[in-house]
Order: sequence, then structure tokens, then C-alpha cells
Amino acid sequence: MSTNTGKAPNDTPYSWAWLDLRAEPWVVSVPAMDRYYILPFHDLDTPYVGFVGASTTGQEAGDYLIAGPDWIGTPPEGISGVLRADTRLVGVLGRTYLAGPDDVDALKSIQERYVLRPLSEFAGSPAPDPAPEPQWPIWREECLDSVEFFTVLDFLLPFMPVREETRELRERLAALGVDGSGGFEPGALPVDAREAIEQGITDARDRLEAAKKEAVLSVGLFGTREQLGDDFLKRAVGVDKGLYGLPSEEAWYGGWAVDSAGNRPPDGSAHAYTIHFPPGQLPPARFFWSATMYRLPKRLLVANPVDRYSIGDRTPGLVYDEDGGLTLYVQKQQPADPKRAANWLPAPDGPFSVIIRVYGPGPSVPDGTWMLPALTVQD
Repeated sequence: MSTNTGKAPNDTPYSWAWLDLRAEPWVVSVPAMDRYYILPFHDLDTPYVGFVGASTTGQEAGDYLIAGPDWIGTPPEGISGVLRADTRLVGVLGRTYLAGPDDVDALKSIQERYVLRPLSEFAGSPAPDPAPEPQWPIWREECLDSVEFFTVLDFLLPFMPVREETRELRERLAALGVDGSGGFEPGALPVDAREAIEQGITDARDRLEAAKKEAVLSVGLFGTREQLGDDFLKRAVGVDKGLYGLPSEEAWYGGWAVDSAGNRPPDGSAHAYTIHFPPGQLPPARFFWSATMYRLPKRLLVANPVDRYSIGDRTPGLVYDEDGGLTLYVQKQQPADPKRAANWLPAPDGPFSVIIRVYGPGPSVPDGTWMLPALTVQD
């Protein structure tokens, strides 16, 4: 697995991998640990296959088999669980809790003990014949909003067996020549068909942008195929706003599209803000919660003089209100008052987004009983 500890600005650094399940399943082995982690395996079209982690499989060591749609076999002895994928390529974007800069070496030690092996290597049996090496297409970012993208889709379709909920769509694509044969040629399309496809792409983008404006919570945007159903617009919103975000029972995400004065989006060059959690209304988390600052429009972390990119219940030195509540100070300049500086989330000189993450949320979070307080303008 690849990892991204590095400077470790996040509270859950990533570990990621892609698995080719055509020839045989793979086995992921995890060590015992006393911290939060999640290895969420997802199909090629993004729904989750299953989860290995603290809140699902526990914090003991284990070996878990990830099998593709074509595998027929019996898991060998010692396998702790089986995850069944619907596509032949499967990805994982794992998260492991980082307590702070002094915890980086311990975190790396854990990440290095996440081990991926083909099933034959795990079982000590002969390896099957390898699957043929795909002829990977050339990736060109500028083609994603044009009919040229369908050449990439045509390449990917053989890795995704037809499912009943997508059968009609696959038939319509096949009528255009996007049938998984690798032979789709955009230049061979009739002019009127090409123009209709490009207009469809424009219309779809408009629908997506409109739907994104209404989606400020993560509930229903991420999950397994059974959880997501066939609401493809909602699935697209989830992919666009937070690719490979976790389902709400694992981690809840929320934020503010507008501040208390109606500014959309909030802007650190114009205002200072507070986020006040009243007593008893802190985010209810089994594991931990955090608030992370992102500069818009690129959603990048914000460089600042104290190297603080997020703040939450595990932040050292956090100062709670006398009544047990908590006030966070979201602004460009560091507060002069040391107590406020301890609760400072640095904002950029411009538009921003603050994302609240609650790991292991209590029932009141996804059902809407608990709600985020306002992002309140202070000047």
C-alpha cells in the first residue's frame, strides 16, 4: 500500500491501493492497534464493497479476502472475513488516526504493517495464470468534459460486469459504440450525434452544479451499492464533492455553504468567524471529531504560521468555555488572547470551506437530531 504521511497535516493520513481481481482474489492483513483506522474497499464505479476497520471488524489483527465477481472458491483457513466486489478492479483509500507531529513515526509503523498479497501467496499455493496486461489509455484531463471521455469509459467497461440497474444505460452506450470493445472512435460519430452528446454533457454538468448547492451534509452521498441504490445524481454529487467519502455511520461530514450573514461562500479576507458548540452539543463521536480548513475553489489546505490545518477534540491545549461548551475562532489573523489562539482555526485571505468530520458518529448525527451550529460573523 502507498501512504501519505509526509508532513502529516491531516488527522487521518491516507493509505491507498488498486487491486486487479481478474486472476485471483487478494488478501489484506492488518495488525492489532489501539487507534481508529478504516480500510474501505470500493468498486471501480465508487460504491463500497466492504470495510475493514475499528468500527466494523474491530481492532484485533486479521486477514481479509477481497474477491472479484468471477471468483468461485473457498476461503482458506485463517481468513477473518470476505469482501465481495462487483467489479474486477477495486480500490481502497484507507485512513489511520494521527495524534499529531510526534505521532508520525508510530503511524508509519502501523501503515507499513498493512499488507496486501495475492491469495495464492497468502495460502502458499501455485499462482494462477496472470490476466493480460491492459492497454491503458492516455489520460488527458482536458477531455473529461467532452465526447473524448467516452474512449476512457469504453476501456473501463470490461472491468464492470453489467448489472440490472445499469442494463438500459449500457445498452444505450453500446448503441453509440461504447460497448467495452476498445474500438470507440469519437471521430466516427455523425455530427448530430456528437452535438447531442456534447449538449447532454453540458446539461448534466448544470444539473450536477445545481444539486451540489443543496448538499451541505454527507448523509446518503456515500455507501455500499445497496445503500446508494440507483440515484445516480446523488452519487455524482458525492463523487464530485468528496470522492471516496465514507458512509455516515462510519464518518459524518458537514459544513457551511453560507455564513450567518448570508455570504456564499464564507471569506477570510472580509470577516472573522466563530463556531460555538453549546454545553452538551459537541459533536457526538465514538472515536473523534475535527474541523478542517480548505481554501476555495481548489479545496486545498491553508498554509499558516502555526501549521494548524484542522482542530478538534484531540487538539492539544484546546480551551473549553466555563460552562463546558466550546468556541472555535475561524479567522485570518491569530487572536491576541492566548485562550482564543488555542482554539484558532486559521483561515485564508479569501473564500474558504470548513468541513466538520465526526468519526464513529452517534445516532443523533445522521438522523439530524444533532445539528451544526452557525458559522457566525464577528465583524
